[in-house]
Order: sequence, then C-alpha cells, then structure tokens
Amino acid sequence: MAEYEIPEHYLAGYAQILADVSVTGRRLTRDELTSRRGLGEQAAEAGFGLRALVSGHLAATRVAWPHSPASVDSVLAAVQQAVDALAEGYERAQRLAVRQEEAARREFIDDLLYGRSDLGRLAERAERFGLRLSHAHAVAVAQGPAAYDEGDAVLRRVERSLIARFSDRSILLTTKGGRMLCIAPGDQDEILLHFAKQAYAATDGGQVAIGRPQPGPGGVVQSYEEALNTLDLADRMELDSPVLRAADLLVYPVLTRDRQAMADLVHSALGPLTTARGGPQPLLDTLTAYFNSGCIAAEAARRLSLSVRALTYRLERIHQLTGANPADPDHRYMLQTAVIGARLLDWPAKTL
Repeated sequence: MAEYEIPEHYLAGYAQILADVSVTGRRLTRDELTSRRGLGEQAAEAGFGLRALVSGHLAATRVAWPHSPASVDSVLAAVQQAVDALAEGYERAQRLAVRQEEAARREFIDDLLYGRSDLGRLAERAERFGLRLSHAHAVAVAQGPAAYDEGDAVLRRVERSLIARFSDRSILLTTKGGRMLCIAPGDQDEILLHFAKQAYAATDGGQVAIGRPQPGPGGVVQSYEEALNTLDLADRMELDSPVLRAADLLVYPVLTRDRQAMADLVHSALGPLTTARGGPQPLLDTLTAYFNSGCIAAEAARRLSLSVRALTYRLERIHQLTGANPADPDHRYMLQTAVIGARLLDWPAKTL
C-alpha cells in the first residue's frame, strides 16, 4: 500500500456529496457529518493514519472537483466540513483506545503488585508491557512531598530521561499510592540508579528505596514490598539518605522478626530511663547521637548542640539508671540494639 493510499470504503459517498454541494451550494447534512465521523473512527480502529485519511479525501476532491467556477466556495466549505468530521471521529476513536489501554495497563499493574492474578496469565499479559516475568526483576519506589499519578508532569519528565538513556529496555514506569515506581530487569542496576537520581531531582528532594532483585512472576511484588518496607523503615529510623537499598538494611527486619523478644530487650535495657527527669527521650536521643557518631563524644555533642561536659553527664546518668555503660564495648552492643529496637517499636511514644 502506498504511503497515502486509503481503501475506497473510507471514501464512500464522498464524491456524491461534492456533486450535490456543487449544484445546490448547501452544507453537509447531519447524517452526512455523522457518516464521516463514523468512517474516521473506523479508519483509526483499522490502523490507518489520519494523514493518509485526509490525503485520500483531498485526492478524491481533485478527481471529483466540479467544473463550474461558481461552486468553488461551496465545495471548499464542504471539503472543510468533511475533513473536520473525519478528524473528529478519528480523534474520538484514538481517545477511546488510549483510555482502554490505560485501563488495561492499570489493571495489569494492580494485579502485578498485589499478586491477584494467575501467575501464568500474568506473565502473558506482562509481555504486552515489555516485561518478561520469567526473569528476575527489581523495583524502585520514589516518594516526594506530593502524591503523583499517571498523568503527572514529574512522572513524564522521569520517563523521558529513562527512555533517552536506556531506549526500549524492559522498563515499566508507573505510579501507585501516590508514589512513582520503576520496574527493571534485576541484572540492570544502572536503570534503577538512574531512576533514583532523576526522581530525587524531580521530586525536589524525595527519597527512593530499591528492593532486591527477585526471580519469577512473583518476584516483582516481593521486590516492591521490600521497597515499601524500606521507606517505612527510613521514616521510623529517620534515615535521610536519598537512596536506600533494602539489601543494605536487612539487619532491621531481622531485629524485629521476633517482636516480643525485641520489646523485652527495650524494656529491660532502656525501661529505667523513664525515671529520669524530663522522661526518657533526651537520654535516648543522646544514645542515638553517640552511637551514630562512632561513639565520639565531641561529635555527638556537636550533633546535639551540647557541650562535651553536658554530653558526658548524660552518658553517666544513663549508666547510673540502666547499669550499662555506653562507653564499655561489652555493654555497647546491647544498648545500641535496644536503641534501634526502641525506634523500630516507636518507644516510648507507644507502650511495649
């Protein structure tokens, strides 16, 4: 088929319309406009381009052009009406197709991330969106100060950058729960790192969590849940790194796997701090700063905007109340683990 050829079916009745208009000078009737819109829709559904459709009608206009000079204005007006109706029908079909595609994509993403569909059928549907679920995949989740959806300009900006850098690799970019998600092959870590960089910039300082690569059709949902849990963990532990990897934070899920044992440790090791004047929180903050600064008193004091003498007094007070010395290596691990557990369990704000 030549570039601008269009089957005769889509020109049905057009020559007769021009002939009638050249004699009567009338405008197209409602039925004629409706038929043109319908043909425009059919052409779009059949995969013909709008350019080919319009070109075919203009070529037919040249063939069927009336010879009476007096009919020029009327014929041109009729051509304009016909082409406008064709384009309207064509665009309507395209909008419907886009909506149907978006609905199918959203349904697939929901099933993929919640594991609600038969895995075999899910793998078949995934190929339509460029994913091969027989391979391992990893998921990065980005959150910012605002919620994002599929039509958001931020998502489009990140998507353009990914396409420009990685072309048509098996990448799926979407949103869920107001966050941006990037699903990529598990052996192509550079894609998720680039997504994290672009998302961080586009969200004006958001945070990105990257789940571990997981194999098989259920691997995507596992990696996605890991990334979500990592963001939740970052919030509770006040981790402010722009990019967090679930693989680097596995110690925290291990610590909370036995929640009751962790609660017992927190209660036993840190419970006495509740008797301190002003409550346990200032002393907990002191321990957190001390451990995070590598147990260097001067650095911990700087982080807390205290003098070294004031910090030392607090450490001594902790020793008096708990019987454990933060500066003693034999006591340090227990105290640091208990402090982490307190953050994970949101103690003392919540009762153990």
